[in-house]
Amino acid sequence: MIEMKVMGIALDTRTGSPIVVLHDLDNRRALPIWIGSAEASAIIRKIENLKVQRPMTHDLIIDVIKKTGYEVDRIEISDVDDDTYFATIFLQNKNGDEAQIDSRPSDAIAVAIRVDAPIYVSAAVLAEGSISSDAAKDEEEAEEFKNFIQSIKPSDFEKLLKDNDKFNQ
Repeated sequence: MIEMKVMGIALDTRTGSPIVVLHDLDNRRALPIWIGSAEASAIIRKIENLKVQRPMTHDLIIDVIKKTGYEVDRIEISDVDDDTYFATIFLQNKNGDEAQIDSRPSDAIAVAIRVDAPIYVSAAVLAEGSISSDAAKDEEEAEEFKNFIQSIKPSDFEKLLKDNDKFNQ
């Protein structure tokens, strides 16, 4: 699992649908997830620290969790199937007992940012849905790899095979 942070909310220019954008801690990969307007509003309210007079849905969820003796430990976005993402909210109590709640990623993210819980995304989800957010670094790494490949000589493989034979004996 790779830890991610909320970069912000964007709008799909074609459909007008809100998108929550997560990014890894190195700002190398961004994961856009299309979400509903209500969840986008909830995430924006927290990002911008907008106060409301009465508890909103995600605040209510957190209050219920706390009243049961649990805290939000983390959320995980673990799978994607046909553009539908799957998330789990992990709870933990003082005894170390863990509970898992199936969730839409947008709701899980809205809950996580309210309690500053970490957001994790599986490598498979990132591989399928993320985009590069640092093209310059990608180009630099591609050039380094290209130079490495071009510097390999057949004799390098002979040494590798000999070293491998030593380990297999």
